[in-house]
Amino acid sequence: MVAARLESSEFHVNPSISETILIVEDDQAVLNLVTLILEGAGFTVLPANTASEATRLVAGFPGLIHLLLSDVEMPDISGPKLAVKLKLIRPELRVILMSGQADGALLVLNYGWHFIAKPFLPNTLVTVVKDVLEGVSREQTADRFDTRL
Repeated sequence: MVAARLESSEFHVNPSISETILIVEDDQAVLNLVTLILEGAGFTVLPANTASEATRLVAGFPGLIHLLLSDVEMPDISGPKLAVKLKLIRPELRVILMSGQADGALLVLNYGWHFIAKPFLPNTLVTVVKDVLEGVSREQTADRFDTRL
């Protein structure tokens, strides 16, 4: 489905909310659920199963992508590494990383980015996303860099 949108260069944009969210999650069921939750809240969502798919979406999407919501642990790349890579292309991108692993939050703290633990309630996800979009942006800095990633 995402590949078809890339090939046709058609993106479905919700005119009532201006924020676009890129979701990167290798578990298809979780990706589908998070997509439904955020689309239901009125956001434009760009779902991706892999880092390469996310990179193609970022390169091909004509509008502003406001937020990356990515799993911390994926088969092809870690969420923090993907976030660093995508912020080189889209510096305005805000980042929320998510994980079901207990140590996920500790890795994210080194970057100063936002974190949400899985599983989460739909209302919690929407609240965190809105707070990050409306709040002060947290950026990668030299004193918050974890070389283990």
